[in-house]
Amino acid sequence: MSSLDRRRFLWGTTAVGATALLAGCTSNETPQSTGAALAGASGANTQPGKQVTIGFSAPAADHGWMAAMTKNARAQAEQFSDVTLKATEGTNDVNQQIAQVETLINDKVDVLVVLPFDGKALTEVGRQAMDAGIPVINVDRIFDTPLAYRTWIGGDNYRMGVNAGNYIAEQMKAKNIANPVIAEVAGIDALPLTQERSQGFKDALARSGFSVGPRVSAQFTSESGEQQTSNLLQGASRIDALWNHDDDQGIGVLAAIENANRSEFIMVGGAGSKNMMDRIKADSSVVKATVLYSPSMASSAIALARLLGQAKGIGDLAEHEIPALITTYSAVVTKDNVDQYMDVGFDS
Repeated sequence: MSSLDRRRFLWGTTAVGATALLAGCTSNETPQSTGAALAGASGANTQPGKQVTIGFSAPAADHGWMAAMTKNARAQAEQFSDVTLKATEGTNDVNQQIAQVETLINDKVDVLVVLPFDGKALTEVGRQAMDAGIPVINVDRIFDTPLAYRTWIGGDNYRMGVNAGNYIAEQMKAKNIANPVIAEVAGIDALPLTQERSQGFKDALARSGFSVGPRVSAQFTSESGEQQTSNLLQGASRIDALWNHDDDQGIGVLAAIENANRSEFIMVGGAGSKNMMDRIKADSSVVKATVLYSPSMASSAIALARLLGQAKGIGDLAEHEIPALITTYSAVVTKDNVDQYMDVGFDS
């Protein structure tokens, strides 16, 4: 499985804006400027409590989004005077990650936060932790059974596609384009996450009477994005809108567009990189929006782990316990609201 298989599809759970949900109930120090997206600070549960040791394991930071996941987790832990973070070295070797998590279990950490390279492969070690009485926060790539985690937090790939499609449909209607040519640069087609995004996009466009036109799939890399977009542009003399699934891949997508000297269409990105947000704010290129799949979920995972370790719930909810499933929301970032989301942007 690719190291970029990072955005696991939604398993029938209620969507909750995780960063907004945690803001106001998790931090106990005044956030400093870290370049990372952090959960907020107010409410009774922000007061320092029992010391909590959190074990953290994630794949190698070899991609902008994944690097931001680890960066955000570390920065969030530093905001808590009552948290000690034991982070393993990121690896894309499944067996090595399993061994690292087993070491954290043997070290008797209070809570584990695990973003598995392969959710299926690490399910058993997640169960080992739970059986040992160590609650597990499973981030994004979901384990095969809820027996392997106490709480899952991750993104919503289907809604990414829906929100991208809705935005493009609105723009086409505003421009009075009756039969728009809408292109798509997907990620790896074999992955469920790509299939979910594409289905959401298709469904949203269909509601407005539109359809997906020329479509290519890349590999979540800048190089593949440039190559596949070049092929798409050569075969399409006219395009009115284009959705690219991934902003890291989007660096190459934009290079292909600029090399082809094409500017007659609007482009929507995916994930929410700072690079794309800067372009959206400048409003000087085809990029007009990006649909979030924010690595701020790693910050929220650490905040949740602290609450679990201290037997606390989320202050703004009536329930006494941390939810079992939290799905982040794929907001559409445009020129009108980009300043609101700059804090969750990551470097591609």
